Formats: sequence, C-alpha cells, structure tokens
Amino acid sequence: MSEIKELTEKIKKFRDERDWEQFHNHKDMALSLVLEAAEVLEHFQWKKPEEVDAHAQTAKEEIADELGDVAFYLFELADNLGIDLRKALENKIEKNALKYPIEKAKGTIKKYNKL
Repeated sequence: MSEIKELTEKIKKFRDERDWEQFHNHKDMALSLVLEAAEVLEHFQWKKPEEVDAHAQTAKEEIADELGDVAFYLFELADNLGIDLRKALENKIEKNALKYPIEKAKGTIKKYNKL
C-alpha cells in the first residue's frame, strides 16, 4: 500500500470514528482546503521578504500543523472524488514540463503563455 493510501485510510478512520462523513461533502472539503491554505499564508502575511525565513523557522511547528490540515482535506477530497492523488501529481508534473520547457523557462518567472 502506498504512503498516500495509508494516510488516506488513517484520515477516513479518524473521520468515520467520529461519524463526520455526513459533513464531508465535496464543497465543504474544497472550502476547508482553501481555508486551511489561507491559515498557512497568514504566517507570512505582512512580513518583509527578509523576515520570512526567520519566521518560518520560529513558527515551524505551527506551519507544519496548518500544512497537515491542508493535506488532511486534500487527501480526503481526492479520495471522495475517486482521484488517485499520486497519478494526478505525476500527470501535472508531466503537463508542466511541456508547458515550461527547460530551454524557455529556466531562470524566469514568466507564465507559460509569455515564454
């Protein structure tokens, strides 16, 4: 069993033991995913570029908790939708490699349609 599948099973067990599946519809999972991602962002909001690295170190545990929340909802939403997260990520990496060929994209932040 893959690590992603194992983690997804732990998430589902946690959810099911609390009888929360009834609340975990696609909309609310997607909404929760974005809200938790925003909580990650809050750690960096209003920080000067030179302050970001230091804050990331001092708040590492809190940021890790928020990233865990993001992963929780991401894994569960993917499972609920029948999406193999590993395959989805592998496919996206392949698509991005085509959109951003090394010879055009290396060292630039331009979007693919501006290369």
